[in-house]
Amino acid sequence: MKKILILLLMIAPLSIAAQTQKFGFVNANAIMQLMPEFTKAQNDLNTLQKQYADEYERMRTELEKKGTEFEQVKDSLPANILQRRQSELQEIYTRMQQYEQESYQNLTQAQQQKLAEVSKVLSDAIQKVGREGGYVCVFDIASGIPYISETLCEDVTDKVKAALNLTAPAK
Repeated sequence: MKKILILLLMIAPLSIAAQTQKFGFVNANAIMQLMPEFTKAQNDLNTLQKQYADEYERMRTELEKKGTEFEQVKDSLPANILQRRQSELQEIYTRMQQYEQESYQNLTQAQQQKLAEVSKVLSDAIQKVGREGGYVCVFDIASGIPYISETLCEDVTDKVKAALNLTAPAK
C-alpha cells in the first residue's frame, strides 16, 4: 500500500504538468511574405538575375554579330584566318556556356544565403515567442505537418508577426 501511495504521489505532478503544457503553431510562409527582409532579398536577387541576364544577352549579341560577319566573308578568307575566326566564335560560345553555368550557380548560392538570413530572423522570432509564451513546441504548419489540433494548440502566427513588428498581436 505504501508503494502505491508513493507511486501515485510521483505520477500526480506529472499528469498535472502534462495538462498545462502549451503547444503552438505558425504559418512561417505567410509571415515570411510580410517581412521587409524577404522583400529586400527578393529585390536583390531580381537585380542580380537581371545583371546576369543582361551580360548573357551582351555575349549572345556579340556572338551573333561576329557569326553574321563571319558568314558574309568566310568564302573569301584564307584557310588560316578562316580557322582562327572559327576558333574565336567557338571560344565566345564556350565562354557563354561557362558564364551561364557560373551565373546560375552564383544566383542559386545568393538565393540560399539570403533565404537563410531571412529564415534566421524568422526562427529567432518564433523562438522568442515560444520562450516568452511558455510553449513546449511551436510547429510550422507550412512545413507539411499532416495534422495539428487547433483546439489543443494555439496559433501564434500573429504573436510572431508582432515580434517582427509586422502587425499588432491578435489578442
